[in-house]
Amino acid sequence: MATFKGTLFDLRKLRAIKSISYLQLVLGHVGLGLLLFTFRPLSKFVLFAIILYFLYRIFNKGNRKDEVLLAAGYITGFEVFSRMTGGAFSYEFAKYAVIGFLSLGMFFRGFNSKSWPYIFYLLCLVPGILFSAINLSYSAKVGNAIGFNLSGPVCLGIAALYCYNRKMSRERLQDILLAVLLPIVSTTTYLYLYNPSIREVLDGTASNFAASGGYGPNQVATVLGLAMVILFSRLFLIKSRSVNLIDLVLLAGISYRAIITFSRGGVITALVCIAIFIVIYFLRANVREKAFALPRLVILSLLGIGIWGISSLSTLGLIDKRYANQDALGREKADITTGRTELIESELQAFYEHPITGIGVGKNKEYRLESIGELSATHNEVSRMLAEHGLFGVLALGILIFTPLIFRLKNRTNVYLFSFLAFWFLTINHSSMRIAAPAFIYGLCLLNLTIKSESKTAIYR
Repeated sequence: MATFKGTLFDLRKLRAIKSISYLQLVLGHVGLGLLLFTFRPLSKFVLFAIILYFLYRIFNKGNRKDEVLLAAGYITGFEVFSRMTGGAFSYEFAKYAVIGFLSLGMFFRGFNSKSWPYIFYLLCLVPGILFSAINLSYSAKVGNAIGFNLSGPVCLGIAALYCYNRKMSRERLQDILLAVLLPIVSTTTYLYLYNPSIREVLDGTASNFAASGGYGPNQVATVLGLAMVILFSRLFLIKSRSVNLIDLVLLAGISYRAIITFSRGGVITALVCIAIFIVIYFLRANVREKAFALPRLVILSLLGIGIWGISSLSTLGLIDKRYANQDALGREKADITTGRTELIESELQAFYEHPITGIGVGKNKEYRLESIGELSATHNEVSRMLAEHGLFGVLALGILIFTPLIFRLKNRTNVYLFSFLAFWFLTINHSSMRIAAPAFIYGLCLLNLTIKSESKTAIYR
């Protein structure tokens, strides 16, 4: 069985990330952020071109090197940016695109027969659809309600089916993570152009839409947090000074923008995932790798302190109060979850009342309006699954939590497994599954990584 010993962490020979190619890709995506800031109507054309480009690659190469994961990863990273710039064809388009790409991948290469728990997971979602048709009011748009609430869970199921125990080199996984990262570089560029100075838009300690490109701070902070995790890990797994320097600059710039969204969920999730990555790395690394990593850890810790200090100064100390759960006057807020506790309580109450069948997919909004007089969408996928799917939701969640852990007992090649599993679980607990990122990243934690380097590989080859 493969372990993390020896050269597993050493990507020194990774031809996929030559510094000049990487720099060109980064600068190209900085340029894309500038382009869409200047000409927002181009966003739909860019998204359409991205879809066509990856479809051409997939059919041209027959998905021999899992090109569908490159496509799905890029769409995952691009999703929030496309919504922010008005380029998304529909709110759920990215999740449907990820489902489509990975389904196409299974058409070419099938899926592992041992991934049957995820087939059962998808079947657990079906009863909720039936009860949705029964319980939703006549005025409700049943199709929209089901699509909005099930696109995320189905996306996760398809991603898990495709990725489960799929063999792939560590280098190829880095290509896929790079595909996720690059559109987030464009997003960050757009944020700096949209709002160069946070002081001009400071408005208490609530989540700041202006600092988030005029879009939802929660979703923006989530994808920026994901970029933080990817960049941090690259600084340990890729041993190239020029690449590391670029990553360090990106990490600093993206971390700062994530913090000043004033949305805590994405940043805290990123820090937890990074901490898990560090623990796993040091548990499995040999003496030479630990000696290599320790100075970097010290430098990154100092960088983190510096970024927080700059964030505190630029927000006049309001960011400190935000994370201390205080308002602008320094008074402690009554609810650290900003209203999410009440939403969770109403969903758990729905589960207590309908423990077997649940109330049906999409019924949560109506139930909440009837019970507490508030019409709002859920922020917690766990309580939503329980409320809408009942016992089937319990089974589905059990599969999602325990299958990767059982997989880990047999396969320890994926250094990202626990970090990515934590990203999925923490994200769905503060932002539900509004974006494709938690579903796609969950799938990646199930990959079986090989130690042998791919030959003649190149970025997006």
